[in-house]
Amino acid sequence: MEHINIRKATKKDIPQLLELMDQYIVDFYHCPRPKGQSVENLVQHLLENPYEGIQFVAETESNHLVGFATLYFTFNTLEAKRMAILYDLFVSPETRGGKIGERLMQTCISYIREHDYSHMIWETAHDNYPAQALYDKLGAKKAVWLNYEIS
Repeated sequence: MEHINIRKATKKDIPQLLELMDQYIVDFYHCPRPKGQSVENLVQHLLENPYEGIQFVAETESNHLVGFATLYFTFNTLEAKRMAILYDLFVSPETRGGKIGERLMQTCISYIREHDYSHMIWETAHDNYPAQALYDKLGAKKAVWLNYEIS
């Protein structure tokens, strides 16, 4: 396997990043493809508003993106500090097993520590056992807070 570089996403990454996000949404989670330009608009918004969130990408030596992670930022009232939510972590199926997901996670953890965030919440589907195993491996604790959802 080629050397993998983990870095912040840039405008030049948008076409490949959109392909990866499509794999993540449609192929991995089996959700319908968001309508119109909504995913592209989201990526563009994060690039233009890094105070609200940031995306990291995993790139091969041949400039091919093989994974991404998305952090969204909010606040932790109890500590009066910013906090992060890792909502997306995806590695293309053909490159899994090479610790790319772990490196993306470590990059996110380093980012929140370097920027003095109170903590990072890692969110995944209840049946995404590979992600849960990765979180456990990296020392994550299951939150004592319950997570509710209203659509």
